[in-house]
Amino acid sequence: MARDRSQDDYSGPLKRLLLAVLILCLLGLFLVWRIDSPRVERFRAQVVDAVVPRMDWAMAPVTATVRILRDFQSYQRIYEQNQELRRELRQMTAWKEAALQLEQENAKLRDLNNVRLDPRLTYITGVVLADSGSPFRQSVLINVGSRDGIVDGWATMDGIGLVGRISGVGANTSRVILLTDATSRIPAVIQPSGQRALVVGDNTNAPPIDFLEDPDQVRPGDRIVTSGDGEVFPPGLLIGEVAQDPGGRLRARLAADYERLEFLRVLRDHGARRVTNPSALITPEDLPDAPPDNAEQTDG
Repeated sequence: MARDRSQDDYSGPLKRLLLAVLILCLLGLFLVWRIDSPRVERFRAQVVDAVVPRMDWAMAPVTATVRILRDFQSYQRIYEQNQELRRELRQMTAWKEAALQLEQENAKLRDLNNVRLDPRLTYITGVVLADSGSPFRQSVLINVGSRDGIVDGWATMDGIGLVGRISGVGANTSRVILLTDATSRIPAVIQPSGQRALVVGDNTNAPPIDFLEDPDQVRPGDRIVTSGDGEVFPPGLLIGEVAQDPGGRLRARLAADYERLEFLRVLRDHGARRVTNPSALITPEDLPDAPPDNAEQTDG
């Protein structure tokens, strides 16, 4: 206990002495730093030159911290710019998609305008609203109807070839039966041989060619156009070209792009005979009277 008391008796005055010396040193340093004299200025310069280069180790954490803060601020600015560029990129992507769609629509409309038709034929262009195709029926809806003068049975084309015929007309819409439908039968002429045939729909993208007069004169790649027989379709409309399946059967590779039907041209064929009585296509409306067999026998 006596030793502890003696240490306390000496430590108190020693601390006060050290504090007084530190205060005197700081006061002297302050006075030296405030004196305006060439000698003192040289002394201050020598002190700074001697002390400051050796204080790099003490300033390293501060310098590193400042660099980290600057790098963080720079990273934050880069992140904000990146987010802004991403937003602009999304907007540009949407504009690009819209521009591509408009370009495709314009190309298809230009294709429709480039199709050469009989000058006596006029047409109206409709937009495909829905595809109601099924394994048993191939058809689409277009946004033109009776208010536009559409008549049942008129032919429809895309930018290249024949697509189908109008089968069902409403006030504002019409249904188009495609050439691939199982009920479709198109009288056709195969060029250049001039062979007549029927393009028979079977719910596939390549309907078969039946009832050929002389199949030996037909070759794959021959052009198929409508013949105009029956006055249902105008003559000379492009259907496609002849192809041969692995089984050797001749089929029609259709010219129309059935995968992307967006616009259809409905041909106004005012000179064609309208189908008002479907049964008349099978049997004539008025059958001739049978000869009186009994009368002949009586005369005999």
